[in-house]
Amino acid sequence: MNLTSPAKAGAVVSMWRYPVKSMIGEELALAHVDNYGISGDRSFAIVDITDGKTATAKNPRTWPTLFTFKATCIQTLDSGEKIPPVKITLPNGVTVTSEQSNLDQTLSQALNREVRLAAVNQGKVKGVQSSLPTSWTGQSDEYWPDIDGRDHRDTTTEFTLPTGTFFDAASIHLLTTSTLSQLQEHYPSGNFAIQRFRPNIVVEPLEAPKGFVENSWIGRTVAIGDELRLAITEPCGRCVMTTLPQGDLPKDPGILRAALQHNDGKIGVYATVIRGGKIRHGDRVHVEP
Repeated sequence: MNLTSPAKAGAVVSMWRYPVKSMIGEELALAHVDNYGISGDRSFAIVDITDGKTATAKNPRTWPTLFTFKATCIQTLDSGEKIPPVKITLPNGVTVTSEQSNLDQTLSQALNREVRLAAVNQGKVKGVQSSLPTSWTGQSDEYWPDIDGRDHRDTTTEFTLPTGTFFDAASIHLLTTSTLSQLQEHYPSGNFAIQRFRPNIVVEPLEAPKGFVENSWIGRTVAIGDELRLAITEPCGRCVMTTLPQGDLPKDPGILRAALQHNDGKIGVYATVIRGGKIRHGDRVHVEP
């Protein structure tokens, strides 16, 4: 075996995009990835007009219903094109789009707060009433539940978003099915569905059906398909969002407790993009030695 060649690690089993921060997103069959992540991911966010903060489900005390909204891009994306308008399905089933002149009023009524839908994506977003400059840096709040092992308990703190984005940390979040299987073994009554963890790319390892496989990828380069190259930078620390109800998934603080007890609260890893490209379901994943 050539020790300098990448080791085959697995295959892509799903890809996800969340066009509006902290709303339910959409699964993709094909994804275009550039320096800002999967095209269309977190291109939009709700901004509170009162304090200027970006809405996030990390603070369910202020934003208890964000996970009852769903967002999808209205059309497919080709690499490099502008991000198209977004369609939002409200909790009552009504749909609205980012092109509507009364959108902010409709969202404010649905959220019971005065808000606006904003976009910031390096000048690539179209079809939105409010666009933020790429130099903009947002602030959000995070609620820390009363769970052993956290730096804060039953309190709310403020955090800063990366400049020019609506991401919490990095532009790509990668997760393996083996990590979810490992956590399921530790907490059998929990439902460790992919949707709880809002990854962009989910990889099924060729071996090791259980175990926190991606922990060993930190500091290494991961190649996906023929084009995409990612630098795995750090583990993804988890928050109250993993415990919240969404769709058929119930509220379950045990999800976060299991992560804290068995992997220091980390589920998945963050990555930055070395080289962009297209990825598809089934693409092979290799990890450089």
